[in-house]
Amino acid sequence: MGVMNVYDAVVVGAGPNGLAAAVTLAEEGKSVLVVEGAAHVGGGTRTAELTLPGFRHDVCSAVHPFGIGSPFLRSLPLERHGLRWVHPDIPLGHPLDDAPAALLYRSIDDTAEALGPDGPVYRKLFTPLVDRWDRIERHILGPLLRPPRRPISVTRFGLLAARSARSVSRRFRTDAAKALFAGNAAHAFRPLGALGTAGFGLTLMTLAHRYGWPFAAGGSQAIADALASYLRSLGGEIQTGWWVEDLAALPRSRVVLVDLTPKGFLRLATDRIRSHETKPYRRFRHGPAAFKIDYALDRPVPWADPRLSRAGTLHLGGTFGEIAKAERAVWKGRDPVRPFVLVAQPSLFDPLRAPDDKHTLWVYAHVPNGSDHDFTEAVEAQIERFAPGFAETVLARHVIGPATWPQINPNYRGGDISGGAHTLRQLLFRPVMRRNPYQTPLAGVYLCSSSTPPGAGVHGMCGFHAARSALRHLS
Repeated sequence: MGVMNVYDAVVVGAGPNGLAAAVTLAEEGKSVLVVEGAAHVGGGTRTAELTLPGFRHDVCSAVHPFGIGSPFLRSLPLERHGLRWVHPDIPLGHPLDDAPAALLYRSIDDTAEALGPDGPVYRKLFTPLVDRWDRIERHILGPLLRPPRRPISVTRFGLLAARSARSVSRRFRTDAAKALFAGNAAHAFRPLGALGTAGFGLTLMTLAHRYGWPFAAGGSQAIADALASYLRSLGGEIQTGWWVEDLAALPRSRVVLVDLTPKGFLRLATDRIRSHETKPYRRFRHGPAAFKIDYALDRPVPWADPRLSRAGTLHLGGTFGEIAKAERAVWKGRDPVRPFVLVAQPSLFDPLRAPDDKHTLWVYAHVPNGSDHDFTEAVEAQIERFAPGFAETVLARHVIGPATWPQINPNYRGGDISGGAHTLRQLLFRPVMRRNPYQTPLAGVYLCSSSTPPGAGVHGMCGFHAARSALRHLS
């Protein structure tokens, strides 16, 4: 295939974490080859015309609080390689029935003021988190069991984050504040009464105030393309269209980094690992799935609360209790009657996404892993609930269900786009209980996917940390 005989490192998979691992190694002067089975780099961080010509849809990830908030990505000159962030007027809106929507602004004060009687509680909760975030972000975006450099700040956050979303929400009195927190905590894909779910809400809302929830101009593919361009500028190589079936088929290298799930890793390496060493990887649990619909629209969504047209992201689920009920059902493998639905409106802020006067809409719902049910009607009922007349705006739709996701990205087993369930055990020991979570039983072979700390999100930190481990092997 026209590649070199020997490399310092070969990386399997050109998702954000695989590319981040390759960049980290290349910045240290190591020779690196990335091999990717698909025709394009990016993994889930891709953009394509899924519905109609001229409508650019993000295949998986669309909104990037972790992208702009990643210490690793912020350290790279990605703007020089084509990446530009587009910030919506309001990061997040959460519509409610027969009441004004709850809004998460970049400003803590603006958010608190909009929450009325819960404003003082909101300020007290989030002001210290935002102020101290630079002291704790590298710990939050890394292995949780690693000794922190700022133990007091990290411990304060950890004690709060380890609680359930339900317990933290009791600080608020109004349905608006409770619902706003619930929608963010629901990114855990877990019941809101589970330990650790508060951390998801606290982290995402803190990032909104600290960095925003932006889109990548032109689509999420721009993030992957910028990483690939920077890697090539450092001398790194990328070979697409190369599906790896066995680690033995890779070019010779001193280390190998694998941007795959634990089961994906075993598929490439089982014959080389002793049986008892495979068991922890086989036990790795995957979480609920995403049921995704991309829309081409002939006009913006007619939200009942017009302020939602200024929001980049929306959480559709109603009250805390309603979201909690839906997430509990999904976790238990039951189809939710009213699923929790996430919406992004990139074309309102980025004209590169659709033809003039037309729009794209990015939507997905939380559903059971592996479900073969068509949730289109349930998802659109949630949108119509808060935007009467939405159906009349639709020009075309493209649906991706749990069974389809693995065809798009083999890492998305059963439709799990998070790289694994966010149980408390798998938050602490991800993917298995090892002192170095990136090292596999094979010497010189490392996992660098979102199945390793810190988990899901387009931040590249899994790849960065895995590469730092590999560099110790190379030294």
